[in-house]
Amino acid sequence: MEGSKHLDLHSCLNCKSETSGPYCANCGQKASTHRYSLIHFMEHDLIHGVWHVDKGILFTVKELILRPGDSVREFIQGKRVRFFSFVTLIILLLAISSLLSPYVKIHLSDIMPLNSKQTMSAYEGFATKYPKVIVLILIPLYSLFSYFWFKKAQLNYSEHLVLNSYKTAIELILALIFTVVTIFYTHIPTLLIFYYIFVAVGGFLYSIWFYNQFFTGYGYSRRSKLLRAIMIPVSYLIISMLVGFSMALIKLIDK
Repeated sequence: MEGSKHLDLHSCLNCKSETSGPYCANCGQKASTHRYSLIHFMEHDLIHGVWHVDKGILFTVKELILRPGDSVREFIQGKRVRFFSFVTLIILLLAISSLLSPYVKIHLSDIMPLNSKQTMSAYEGFATKYPKVIVLILIPLYSLFSYFWFKKAQLNYSEHLVLNSYKTAIELILALIFTVVTIFYTHIPTLLIFYYIFVAVGGFLYSIWFYNQFFTGYGYSRRSKLLRAIMIPVSYLIISMLVGFSMALIKLIDK
């Protein structure tokens, strides 16, 4: 009996601890590991690790679309095994966008009306020319806004960075869909309408839904929670207008 027990024990390849189960009790790595090969990568890492419907990118995106606030709240509270890393997800979306960029015939700056371009502030011009850069810059800014408006929730700033990173992932997906559309369709007036309805307004409404759902159970009344959820993107609009006005004023003074 003692001998059979001894035979079941083996060393974890990651931390060298003795383990007898399917996972190492010390570091959590699987007890059985395979040597990497192209077949193993295609069958396991790509299919199961990325496209698995119960764990990976598809599961994460599905959750962010169907129950965004609830799913991210559960992630922050500890249910993390099935979720795809928000950092990897954002990098992957940016990489796909970069791969598609050579095929894009119409850019966001091209579809803006001429009168809008003339009255556009320096900040708005930069945001229009480099929307993906602005999206990434806004993660820490939106985290400040959500931290301020939902301070009673007692989440730390890092947790606000996580929740706003997942929100940003969906915004990048919306922008990516718009990018794909511009590859096959180049009618500027229609693209402008599509952008405002699908990306701008859609992203704004998604943000409100996301925050309103996420902060359920933190002691806010329905009205207060909804108002605070609305004030997060509104705070950004106010700040962007102030920054744009300041930049225009500095430019005027320099002249």
